[in-house]
Amino acid sequence: MSLSETLIAARPYLRAAMGRCPHCGEGKLFGGFLKVVNHCEACGEEFHHHRADDFPAYLVIVIVGHILVPMVLWAETHYAPTYWTHLFLWLPLTLIMTLGLLAPVKGLIVALQWRMGMHGFEASKRARDGALLQG
Repeated sequence: MSLSETLIAARPYLRAAMGRCPHCGEGKLFGGFLKVVNHCEACGEEFHHHRADDFPAYLVIVIVGHILVPMVLWAETHYAPTYWTHLFLWLPLTLIMTLGLLAPVKGLIVALQWRMGMHGFEASKRARDGALLQG
């Protein structure tokens, strides 16, 4: 697979991670902080049947944990800061990383379901695949 083909295949995921419709990239994917819109205002793609549920939160926990736990352990073994220092350093960083990653990860999960034709996206996938075969 060439670089251009890889970028084309990654386009829906990048769009969704930025909070845009994975199909057209024009409409908003979220109506609120984590509330997925029922349909794209630009192309009409329906999103009401997505099933992201708690999976984005689980992924964010894993990502943030894999980044922060080594940092906390390194700081503890090299500097042995006080508990208050740990509290004021790691708590805000954890909060910022968690809140910053929730929407992009949820967008990626919705885009994955859309791209694979899962949970109600089957008709949309068939239409996209049919257009690719004809074009």
